[in-house]
Amino acid sequence: MGLEEEIADLREEIAETPYNKATEEHIGRLKAKLAEKKEKLENQSSPGGGQGYAVEKHGDATVALVGFPSVGKSTLINAMTNAESETGAYEFTTLDVNPGMLQYRGANIQMLDVPGLIEGAAGGRGDGKAVLSVVRTADLVIFLLSVFEIDQYDRLKRELYENKIRLDTEPPNISVRKTHKDGIRVTMGDGVSLDEGTVKSVLREHGFVNAEVTIPHDLTLDELIDGVMDNRVYLPSIAAVNKADLIDRDYLPTVESELEERDLDPEAVTFISAEEERGLDALKDRIWEELGLIRIYMDKPGRGVDYEEPLILREGQTVGDACRKIGGNFTERFKFARVTGPSAKHDEQQVGKDHHLDDEDVLRIVARK
Repeated sequence: MGLEEEIADLREEIAETPYNKATEEHIGRLKAKLAEKKEKLENQSSPGGGQGYAVEKHGDATVALVGFPSVGKSTLINAMTNAESETGAYEFTTLDVNPGMLQYRGANIQMLDVPGLIEGAAGGRGDGKAVLSVVRTADLVIFLLSVFEIDQYDRLKRELYENKIRLDTEPPNISVRKTHKDGIRVTMGDGVSLDEGTVKSVLREHGFVNAEVTIPHDLTLDELIDGVMDNRVYLPSIAAVNKADLIDRDYLPTVESELEERDLDPEAVTFISAEEERGLDALKDRIWEELGLIRIYMDKPGRGVDYEEPLILREGQTVGDACRKIGGNFTERFKFARVTGPSAKHDEQQVGKDHHLDDEDVLRIVARK
């Protein structure tokens, strides 16, 4: 029996087995075995050569436009960036990844017009694995949906999940440390609902013989497997609904209802028309917000504050991060910094490298000569 048949059999058995405390360990073992076999199949089927979709990352952040063929990705990226992606009213216009640079609020945000996904992409259909490998390198995923086919979201999300991309969630809080003896020892917090036997079975299926496992908080069986596999990518996502100019007002409640069925808040989803270039400013704002970008205006000796080309950082980053992004030997030569703005207690506050910066802070770095 080939790997594909074994995978199909495992999926069927999992689907047919009712989940409860009595079957939890058995299902855990099946799911762990399924994950291993899928990994093995993927490694076997990965082409040794041929043209891929590797795109060098540039700018302050990278976003990937994900959608089915002919949803309007090329038109959108052309409208928002300096890209010149071919467009056409037929499927598979985009045959390669086309990057464009969105310049917004002083930031350079690389947008990738990814070839249209089709069902089965994670299994390799339509160069799907190559396409999805590009998505894995992004900082943000944008689902571009047709206003008439909101159900595309279900299929797209499933393809990303099958390719080990986890959206809008944090990595499971689990620690696994290999040891040399004493078998598998499990320490779990009070709120963890998984059975200790299930945890041990999952680890054994993944080749662990001796290990110390710590699970401080509750998690699902799938999250346990994700944590053990440790090759998942965790990315934020937003959704944009294209061709909104083509719907009449009476149809809007239907669209909103379909979004809500998929846990997408209609107020958070951006309605756009890439063709008519409507709603693009709102989408840019949403991208900026989700990426968590902040502008730092550098106070340069003898030249004053540069408000035209800010240093772009992420929320939560520090003066030390600013030094590293500037480059050179600022980190080694750093003496202290002065900050004026939202993060400072007063103008020209003297701070160290651990000071957290906020959007539109003015920063002057004082360095040793």
